[in-house]
Amino acid sequence: MQNKLYFEKLNILNKKELMKKIEKERNNIGYYNLPKQNIDDILEFVDSFDKNIENIMVLGIGGSSLGAKAIFEFLKPIQKPKRNLFFFESTDPLNIFDLFKQVDINKTHFLVISKSGETVETISILKYIFAQKSNKEDYTFITDTDSNLDKFAQDLGSKVFYLPTNVGGRFSVLSVVGLLPLALCGVDIKALLNGAKDVDDSFFGNKEINSALLDKAIFYAKNHQQYSINCIFAYTQSLKYFTEWFVQLWGESLGKRQRHSACNIGLTPIGLIGPKDQHSFLQLIMEGKRDKTITFIKLKEFNPKLNIPAISLPHLEALNILNNIAFHDLINMQCDSVIEALLNEKEIPLDEIVISAVDAKSIGGLIYYYELLTSLVGELIDVNTYNQPGVEAGKIILKDKLNNILK
Repeated sequence: MQNKLYFEKLNILNKKELMKKIEKERNNIGYYNLPKQNIDDILEFVDSFDKNIENIMVLGIGGSSLGAKAIFEFLKPIQKPKRNLFFFESTDPLNIFDLFKQVDINKTHFLVISKSGETVETISILKYIFAQKSNKEDYTFITDTDSNLDKFAQDLGSKVFYLPTNVGGRFSVLSVVGLLPLALCGVDIKALLNGAKDVDDSFFGNKEINSALLDKAIFYAKNHQQYSINCIFAYTQSLKYFTEWFVQLWGESLGKRQRHSACNIGLTPIGLIGPKDQHSFLQLIMEGKRDKTITFIKLKEFNPKLNIPAISLPHLEALNILNNIAFHDLINMQCDSVIEALLNEKEIPLDEIVISAVDAKSIGGLIYYYELLTSLVGELIDVNTYNQPGVEAGKIILKDKLNNILK
């Protein structure tokens, strides 16, 4: 992975002090350990899994689903899945009905993911499915030790995997939460973790990624009031769900009250896909308020390689300049042209990430890169990156409403 910054590098904040704080945090926050974890138990489970199962359905929401979905959808265009992977992420009855229409329930295995076992969306859908199919071998559970969901799974006699210590949902994709469904569908999870490990080694080994991440995080923190919106502009459709994962990671981690003041603070994430969003959101970036930073993500290698045929279409001869151009060259030229146009504006901070290919190692590295960046920015803007009290408030009100129904 290469990360080129087009904005001013700020050395106002002490990078050594920031690294010291992150090194200390590394001892307590569990996601830092995931690139080097032992995954033998996951691989053994996958090897012994029922060969007749064609579909994996994940019951989980937010961090329990977005990361695995991002990786699966990134790889799917070039790697035929071993099994189909579906996600129940909503209590929308239309969505539930539609998903069930797509599968043979007798050839489907359900992964139920909830850290606490008290996630309303997940348990409501579990109830709906369990009323139709209640055999222990049809379910695998991922939860905390001794949670209510763990107790339910133990009574049922189903397989249970436990979440690692101090790994929050939105940072959990490289744990069993993401690795298990992905491995069951044929993703090379060793390569996925190796990509994350390469970024981890580069950052904590004070190599190339270290400088890029520190400069980027310091710029974001130093200028968070002026540039309060952070856009990812990914030039491949395969990163569509990655941008959704980024929105949760960035928004839920950095939109907080500061730890040492009563100030509300936050950086607003936006996910864009090029060239599609050149025809919509780019206008706002180019001539709208100067409150956005843009990160362009490009692919170095596209496979398969497709060329535009050398034909002339009546009345469209002006675009014969496209003849024999490879589509992968065209999409990257489109990206480069937008970057050049924005650089001419001089007031829009940009950077560019180039990932090598559509493979597990590349997406593993990109995922971990953004987790590190989130932690760095959270430390600099003085928020607790790993809690979500604003989300919990709504959950409490919902449970009160549900309890009132029973009265």
